[in-house]
Amino acid sequence: MKILGISGSPRKNGNTDILIKRALDLCKKNGAEIEFLSLSDSRLEYCDACYSCKMGSCIKKDDVQKILNSMTKSDAIIIGSPTYFSSISGRLKTLFDRSLPLRIHGYKLRDKVGGAIAVGGSRNGGQEFVIRDIHNWMLLHEMIVVSDRKTAHFGGIAVGRNPGDVLKDETGLKTVDNLAIHIVEITERLLKC
Repeated sequence: MKILGISGSPRKNGNTDILIKRALDLCKKNGAEIEFLSLSDSRLEYCDACYSCKMGSCIKKDDVQKILNSMTKSDAIIIGSPTYFSSISGRLKTLFDRSLPLRIHGYKLRDKVGGAIAVGGSRNGGQEFVIRDIHNWMLLHEMIVVSDRKTAHFGGIAVGRNPGDVLKDETGLKTVDNLAIHIVEITERLLKC
């Protein structure tokens, strides 16, 4: 079982990275092979809607194809984003826009398990909308969307402004941990089918 974690934050080693790595570490402790990708390290160009990807591959020469390859090789994907004006980061939106080839060339993410993590500067800072945006993207790729378990939220939702602040949010950390465990459980169950 391979689980990919993608941090959509432009801030290297910020709260989103911390939460994605925490989720992946828990997945690894439960038997998963893991991969972490941070969009802060990635060169991403905007989609121009030229549709060259329909005929084969994108004309952009950046890091997107490498990320899409990692997505197709995974069994589950955890995606996190900071909350920017009640939505996902621009870097993550760029990646989502550029994922069209995975959809038009056979729904390559179909039936993969997906979960979302969001972090914001305050408890009701729009994180639910971030989760919704990530879930919507997953649903359009026909992924199996899971939430955290037991804590009855949409996914991992935490609070933190400065790097490391999320480690003080016990409630938020619980939702991230429960999401990771739920993703492992569902992915294992599906791989046995």
